[in-house]
Amino acid sequence: MLSALSHPVYRRLFTAQVVALAGTGIATVALGLLAYDLAGPRAGAVLGTVLTVKMVAYVVLAPLAAALLARAPRRAVLVGADLVRLGVALALPFVGEVWQVLVLVVVLQCASATFTPTFQSVLPDVLPDERDYTSALSLSRLAYDLEAVASPALAAVLLLVLTPSQLFWGTAVGFAASALLVVSVVLPRRAPEAGAAPSRPDGSFGWRLRRGAVLFVRTPALRPVLALDLAVAAGVSFVLVQSVVVARVGLGLGPDGVAVLLAVCGGGSVVAALTLPRLLRTVPERRVMLGGAVLVTVGCAVVPLVLALPQRGALVGVVLSWAVIGAGWSAVETPVGRVVRRSVGPDDLHAAFAAQFSLSHACWLLAYPLAGLLGALSLSWAAGVLALVAAAATLAARALWPVPGAGSDAPSADAPPAVRAHAQVGA
Repeated sequence: MLSALSHPVYRRLFTAQVVALAGTGIATVALGLLAYDLAGPRAGAVLGTVLTVKMVAYVVLAPLAAALLARAPRRAVLVGADLVRLGVALALPFVGEVWQVLVLVVVLQCASATFTPTFQSVLPDVLPDERDYTSALSLSRLAYDLEAVASPALAAVLLLVLTPSQLFWGTAVGFAASALLVVSVVLPRRAPEAGAAPSRPDGSFGWRLRRGAVLFVRTPALRPVLALDLAVAAGVSFVLVQSVVVARVGLGLGPDGVAVLLAVCGGGSVVAALTLPRLLRTVPERRVMLGGAVLVTVGCAVVPLVLALPQRGALVGVVLSWAVIGAGWSAVETPVGRVVRRSVGPDDLHAAFAAQFSLSHACWLLAYPLAGLLGALSLSWAAGVLALVAAAATLAARALWPVPGAGSDAPSADAPPAVRAHAQVGA
């Protein structure tokens, strides 16, 4: 897993990703506490609205940014996105109204919707060797998992000396460090696939805008990914939206309890991520990803029973449920990069990653407001409904993989020859 870190350019890019994610994780805790300060017990509904606005920005901006900036220098795109996020983080401690939070979140997430797919598309060119690239995918997933664990823990420590609104200063530091690290590297030009037919018949803006979505519709290996994205969004959205209410109202914990619950979910994801590389050598991706969706569904489904227990039992039950949901989240999301890279050619990686980013967040766009609105009425009802959604999505994904062992490994029929050959030899 560590072979990619021997490459100096990737090592700095990975460090930039880690520090930016740390800042984002601190912001997640800070937004939850800010919502509670502004709305009290209805913080879940406010946070659900904030996260819904975030998802709208992701869904709309990712494909637009991929199309508009397809020919722009990628280093300039990455640095510009970091600087915008830095400015928003510095402004958030001074807001006092919900609408101000919403405006700043829109700007912040527009920048993130530009940064993330661009970063993902850079990696294959920085690491042309397949093993190094696979290592980088694993490290990136682990970085997201560690962000979910370390950032809430760091936020809990910072809360000992800072007010909740001052946590956004930590976010600003992360984005500033990321921008400096990206500036310090020289990125290679996009590498076209040798011997492959041109994948851009006209290069128009409209074609670039729809290319990623077309790939996901036409590629059998990518279709189940969308259903699994919905399963994950349904279960995990309850954790992200309602943890602040579960901790403060349901369990009677202090502000640091919110950070602890989010860290528990991240901890489950880390444990799963560390075991998945070895597991995926012997177990098909289909079984691993479907199993992860089942874990998310079960973890969410037991929440109504857990919340009905006495306080100490409820605390233990919530911790276990959050850990199970985190493990399922990682089991579904970790192999996605492998599936995408195997299914499309290098010329289409940027469009495919942008489409995955946008379409997966469309699922979160549905789940976040559902978690917020239902949670304002009843936490138990919210968890039950979201568990049903996750179960239905898991069954849909299984139906899209009717033949065991064939699903996620099959490239598109119109994929470049090198991609089809790669899948056939199992490289």
